[in-house]
Amino acid sequence: MTQAEIKLCSLLLQEHFGEIVEKIGVHLIRTGSQPLRVIAHDTGTSLDQVKKALCVLIQHNLVIYQVHKRGVVEYEAQCSRVLRMLRYPRYIYTTKTLYSDTGELIVEELLLNGKMTMSAVVKKVADRLTETMEDGKTMDYAEVSNTFVRLADTHFVQRCPLVPATENSDPGPPPPAPTLVINEKDMYLVPKLSLIGKGKRRRSSDEDAAGEPKAKRPKHTTDNKEPIPDDGIYWQVNLDRFHQHFRDQAIVSAVANRMDQTSSEIVRTMLRMSEITTPSSAPFTQPLSSNELEFVGKSGDSGGGMYVINLHKALTSLATATLESVVQERFGSRCARIFRLVLQKKHLEQKQVEDFAMIPAKEAKDMLYKMLSENFVSLQEIPKTPDHAPSRTFYLYTVNVLSAARMLLHRCYKSIANLIERRQFETKENKRLLEKSQRVEAIIASMQATGAEEAQLQEIEEMITAPERQQLETLKRNVNKLDASEIQVDETIFLLESYIESTMKKQ
Repeated sequence: MTQAEIKLCSLLLQEHFGEIVEKIGVHLIRTGSQPLRVIAHDTGTSLDQVKKALCVLIQHNLVIYQVHKRGVVEYEAQCSRVLRMLRYPRYIYTTKTLYSDTGELIVEELLLNGKMTMSAVVKKVADRLTETMEDGKTMDYAEVSNTFVRLADTHFVQRCPLVPATENSDPGPPPPAPTLVINEKDMYLVPKLSLIGKGKRRRSSDEDAAGEPKAKRPKHTTDNKEPIPDDGIYWQVNLDRFHQHFRDQAIVSAVANRMDQTSSEIVRTMLRMSEITTPSSAPFTQPLSSNELEFVGKSGDSGGGMYVINLHKALTSLATATLESVVQERFGSRCARIFRLVLQKKHLEQKQVEDFAMIPAKEAKDMLYKMLSENFVSLQEIPKTPDHAPSRTFYLYTVNVLSAARMLLHRCYKSIANLIERRQFETKENKRLLEKSQRVEAIIASMQATGAEEAQLQEIEEMITAPERQQLETLKRNVNKLDASEIQVDETIFLLESYIESTMKKQ
């Protein structure tokens, strides 16, 4: 775990959950698995606060626990899962493009709450959609439920592990911590629910639809409440499935750029046909019959030929293209030419680089040393004699794509952390103005609801002066640029992480 990753995890945890959860999470990331009392002692935090923080982290799959033989429960942070919070907006936007606003809100609710029952998600989303509709229109629970089923069918949401029934019925003393299990075939099995009803609007007054004051409503006891139909069956977002979708989209886009639209559509069809049957970490797709394709290898001769998409080769190509792009941006087109040359030839001496690239010796030497100092290329020594004498040693330049990808990934983490800190600084510097703007907006919204005249609204708007409005516009523009930069850097992070993971599994 690098310092850049730890810093980024700290910023993400603080931004999403606050200081106490951030303190506990970062402590576990730095130290590894630890029991409850040791965490409380080392962080100087009360047991009650540590328990609450751990509950939040476990609820959002950011911490796991393990019971040891002596009955001690130890908690361990999942740094890679914490870093995925950076990608939450992308998950939500992807669902919106695939399953419209309903799917977007389902995934958003699950990400915000970590784990939820299907019935709770459906009701919450139906209420939120009803709030945005015109008066007199409501969203049916059944419509939201159908979208949820589609998300489960395509594996974008999945069931959470449960406590087995035998453990609940055991008459002996309860274990120190429950053991959660899930049957793989049940991970996407949606319970049969007959959710009948429509979304409700929040009312600004304390009176309900019948006009009865809130204080006079009869209090319902818990005994009269109907049992929740899917009580105990919780759902979460399947991040691996989203990553598989992102990877497939990147491959299709690469094929379209390198070949043509027809080829990309063929690849898209192959990926779509095998998206559920192919594991997210598989190096190849499931065999399919097709014509000649990019990133495709022949798998068999049955049915006129069976073909697969070589996902590992595609990811390697995408990672290499990313490295080439970074080299060109940092060092210029001549350096990029040398970098591509070394990539293609595998090993080259300095004189060979000069000759093949047709670049003067001094320039080629400077460029190679620049890339060597930045770890984009490496130098391999091959001695002719055991004494490693420089005059009797070959010095070959090569590109270790895996090593360069890891170096670039580390820099991306640092860049994201810097962007988040800059955004927080911009917001803090303009805190007073932002609070004033929010107060004015709240007053205007309240006056509009009570039917205020246009002149009154104009008078309230003038509470914010022209220079202040210009300052707010500048702040908004800067924050939008920083947000867009975060998303762009995260796209690079995703490609590099996918390539590294694929390469490590293949080795």
